[in-house]
Amino acid sequence: MKRPSAHYRSLILLPLLALAACAPAPVPPEPSAETSATATAAEAVPVVKAHPIEDFIDTTGVAGASFSPDESRILFSSNKSGIWNAYTMPASGGEWVPVTASTTDNTYSEAWFPADERKLVSRDQGGNELDHLYVIEADGSEKDLTPGEKLRATFIDFSTDGTAFYVVTNERDEKFFDLYRYDAKSYKRERLFENKGGYDIAAISPDERWLALSRSRTTVDNNLFLHDRQKNKTIDLTPHTGNASYSAETFSPDSASLLYTSDEGSEFKRLRRYVLAGDKHEDVQSAEWDIDYARYSHAGKYLVVGTNVDGSTQVAITDTTTGTPLDLPELPAGEIRGVEIARSENRMAFYLNGDRQPSELYTLAFGDAEAKRLTTSLSPKIEAGELVDSSVVRFKSFDGMEIPNILWKPHQATSANKLPALVLVHGGPGGQTTRGYNTVAQFLANNGYVVLGINNRGSSGYGKTFFAADDQKHGHEPLQDCVEAKKYLQSLDYVDGERIGIMGGSYGGYMTLAALAFQPGEFKVGVDLFGVSNWLRTLESIPPYWESFREALYQEIGNPESQRDMLVAISPLFHADKITKPLMVLQGKNDPRVILAESDDIVAAVRKNNVPVEYVVFDDEGHGFGKKKNQIEGYGKILAFLDTHLKGDVSTKAP
Repeated sequence: MKRPSAHYRSLILLPLLALAACAPAPVPPEPSAETSATATAAEAVPVVKAHPIEDFIDTTGVAGASFSPDESRILFSSNKSGIWNAYTMPASGGEWVPVTASTTDNTYSEAWFPADERKLVSRDQGGNELDHLYVIEADGSEKDLTPGEKLRATFIDFSTDGTAFYVVTNERDEKFFDLYRYDAKSYKRERLFENKGGYDIAAISPDERWLALSRSRTTVDNNLFLHDRQKNKTIDLTPHTGNASYSAETFSPDSASLLYTSDEGSEFKRLRRYVLAGDKHEDVQSAEWDIDYARYSHAGKYLVVGTNVDGSTQVAITDTTTGTPLDLPELPAGEIRGVEIARSENRMAFYLNGDRQPSELYTLAFGDAEAKRLTTSLSPKIEAGELVDSSVVRFKSFDGMEIPNILWKPHQATSANKLPALVLVHGGPGGQTTRGYNTVAQFLANNGYVVLGINNRGSSGYGKTFFAADDQKHGHEPLQDCVEAKKYLQSLDYVDGERIGIMGGSYGGYMTLAALAFQPGEFKVGVDLFGVSNWLRTLESIPPYWESFREALYQEIGNPESQRDMLVAISPLFHADKITKPLMVLQGKNDPRVILAESDDIVAAVRKNNVPVEYVVFDDEGHGFGKKKNQIEGYGKILAFLDTHLKGDVSTKAP
């Protein structure tokens, strides 16, 4: 069984800034014979075509994959129309057929019904994250299966026999999610689990007897529980002392065991198995990195495991009948993502993503010599050679802690042509900047900016000690890492050390504001995308469905009831008079995590300083900008702002 999508934990998100990894792609173009007046022959400055944001957004996003009952077609999502909608196409490639045609709210494919032409899709309202689940009937009509004003619903999966599907919603109590079983024909439903204990529902056994539940104490400490629906009994599977993290992944197809990951007794998460009959825990697989996920195919013939290796995800597929890895055909450079194995276990769909290659959908019939590429995502206006490969770089911070980063170096950056640079901060606090195709980083690099995506202390993927190193220290040590990142950039001979800015979204937006307020002399400009300016307000206004994680969030950031003075001290809004450098702020009006007032107030406060402030609000977006028209406007205006206030090129105009 698939586990449900994780409930939103802390303040992670900026989809276009935080994408995962892959290996190097095509070789860059040969340097042009043209050089700057001061360049030597060995330092020839390549002439690179600078593309407008419209060219980058012209790239087609694709996501998700679900096979039709006869496995001849695939259901997936795309923003081809400018809005995310659901489509189908032949599994061998061919014409796209729209399933939905929304022109207002993004719609995402969830699953094809196992026995007929119906499909499940999900949609919120203007980015408010109150997702509903809809069925698209065979005749194309649409029905909301989870009606209600304030509820949030998440599709989990179909039952093993395909006669039912599972959904969690918070309709009974907006703080907690209950589990429902829907009949696949009548849509009649029954509640399988009433969640009064503040659990996160993590996995369902195929026989529907067992539920794996999780409950957090802090961001680095939680427990797994096993609920027996037959006996209505819940037991703690992971009693322990000290900090340890556990994540239920999937039950075995025979419902006899549960796979989970854990970092108990180690820095990194390893894959473990709990055998129900013998009450036995055993190790399955480990690495010197976090094992992020594990999934069985429908009948258990294959086990898919993803490992986070230094900012890249490595996927391994094992034949469980033999214990041997599945030999995949040779593929272009990149990393495999989103593996979906068909119910027959004879084929799979997956995505391939590279530094210079957006995600492309592939299918593979097991045993075939080649995989079939179904999509062409990169805009035809852009050549892959005009984009750049990312690289993993590290520096020692002020206290000797090693900080990992992802670096995007423009082709035109040389010692004879020093370029401005940006420290790019991910969301979180516990997010991670990873490798892979990154629209915003590539757009900025193409237009002459060195981009350093920092994984400051507190980032995930580098061990639990590193992950916890920012707890109750926000605005201090993690911010100092960003200052040290600036010093690292200044050490590069192709960076103009006097022209370095900071930019980020969500928690990264907070870090941007904190840098300008608490380290006012360090960065020349700041670009804040829906960042926290007042921690008191943000922590007091978190969505009700985050309740199961509230205390863990307080342990990470601070408690607004008992630590008000500390939270005021680290909130940029209360120190806005110190901000003297140009600031740009972008915000979605419907953002439920970082509400509109967070940006309204910081903009008003900084404008009192007679500092250049540009403010962009999107009425139809939430926490992140999903519509192409808004991406074009927002990221185009970011470039114009940077060209004016960081690069000094006043000729650049926003779209």
